[in-house]
Amino acid sequence: MTITAPRRALLGAGLATLAAPGLLRAQGSLAGKTITLVVPSPAGGGTDFSARLVADSLGRALGATMVVENRPGGNDVVGLQSVLRAPADGTTLLCGYCATMTARPAIGGIGDIVPTRDFQAIGQITDTPQLFVTHPTVPANTLQEFIALAKQRPGEMNYASAGNGSMHHMGTEYLKHRAGMDLLHVPYRGTGETIRDLIAGRIQFYMNSPPPLTPLVRDGKLRALCVSSNERHPGLPDVPSAAEQGMPDLNLNVWFAAFAPRGVPAPIVAMLSEKLREVLADQAIRDRAFTAGALVAPSTGQQLADRVARETENWRQIARTANITAG
Repeated sequence: MTITAPRRALLGAGLATLAAPGLLRAQGSLAGKTITLVVPSPAGGGTDFSARLVADSLGRALGATMVVENRPGGNDVVGLQSVLRAPADGTTLLCGYCATMTARPAIGGIGDIVPTRDFQAIGQITDTPQLFVTHPTVPANTLQEFIALAKQRPGEMNYASAGNGSMHHMGTEYLKHRAGMDLLHVPYRGTGETIRDLIAGRIQFYMNSPPPLTPLVRDGKLRALCVSSNERHPGLPDVPSAAEQGMPDLNLNVWFAAFAPRGVPAPIVAMLSEKLREVLADQAIRDRAFTAGALVAPSTGQQLADRVARETENWRQIARTANITAG
């Protein structure tokens, strides 16, 4: 049967009317409650920044109180497990990091947790290129100069990561493979500890989302080499892109997003997704993110779910090509 345009409009309006009570009931089920947004990593990193960027406003939009709780450990597994063990009623949510949800699973780095099976996508919060930095004492001003220096000193220079399967690890190992250089991998438990050693000059190379690094670059404590994208970051206009450095394929965007554990009723997940997008439309939140070097990037739950599945497979292929393992 062909549905004419007016009938489509009437049908859409009818479905919206039917859906609205479900969303209203879903919002009512969280009103007045305390919602915990779990960050499975220490304070001070990109996941923590993204969670705190939206927590207060999202709580108000839900008529609830939202608190951010850092539960680090085990390559983020401790935090993920705590969300999966909580009641599936929407009062415990996850702020997920792209590496935890895609790269680590691609190499078996989060045990028996399968994000595409165990979590429901609510929506993205931020999505931004990574910033590649070095210590100012390292005689390199660009990524290509750093690569040339590393090739002159094979095995003598190092890079930091948040552990095997993190975006810092996977991205740098891919860069090493792509550029033909040898860097020693030094894993850390969290961003704060990494940055302390980076500022002290004990680490020569590091990549991360801009928020924890941008203030240090502006203060001259770190030197930016490039951003991992084909275009310059609008908040860091003086930093060249990877494409300008001869690596147009080095697109390593870092995103952070909200997830609900499996079992949370679909109307609650849909309502959370809708409210999150409303919060991210607030110019004050966008400005706060931009000042820190992050870019707000709202999405629907389905768009996020599709991205998780797609990027997990992409990382599997990269891991095979660059021989990256969880061990």
